[in-house]
Amino acid sequence: MGTLVEDAVVQALREGGGEVVRGYVAGCVERMAPLFMGLRARAPGRESDLDFYAESVRDLWCADRPLVGAAGRVRLLERFPELRPNEEGITDVADTYAFFSVLSLRYALSAHGSGNVDDAVSCGHTALTAMGMLDQNVAGAALLAEERRLQFLSPGGDATALRDASAAAGRERFHVVLGRLHRRAPS
Repeated sequence: MGTLVEDAVVQALREGGGEVVRGYVAGCVERMAPLFMGLRARAPGRESDLDFYAESVRDLWCADRPLVGAAGRVRLLERFPELRPNEEGITDVADTYAFFSVLSLRYALSAHGSGNVDDAVSCGHTALTAMGMLDQNVAGAALLAEERRLQFLSPGGDATALRDASAAAGRERFHVVLGRLHRRAPS
């Protein structure tokens, strides 16, 4: 299976080393985090999952060193309902974007802990796939193009500027998904 991540980004990750990989995945997950946090904020029994997700996103921004205990965090994350498919699959809008958010964090934690470029590319691919789907379902959305732009700027870019831009992009995504949910809600 191919990846949506631009070849230039993949090359920059391969040449940049661990710190570049860690900064890249932190940005990808920062942009996806509002989807999980917002879509699961009122879900009963998910308080510890929300705390874990938020803590992990925060810790990913420590790009100067690999995340201690990343493999253990991946194992905990793999227990999330979003990564445990059922017979019906994922059909709900909120569940779809929560799934992509959790999957991106899963790849990011792995990449952050190991510096593995393939996991970083999978993280980026997950974000691009989610934004492509959202663009297809929301008239006039250009979230895929924005994700591509931010991924391209990520390797070698200013970490503070990337974090700020990623947080703003994440909020925009959440509002687009909320709008989609409200349009689909029964009257």
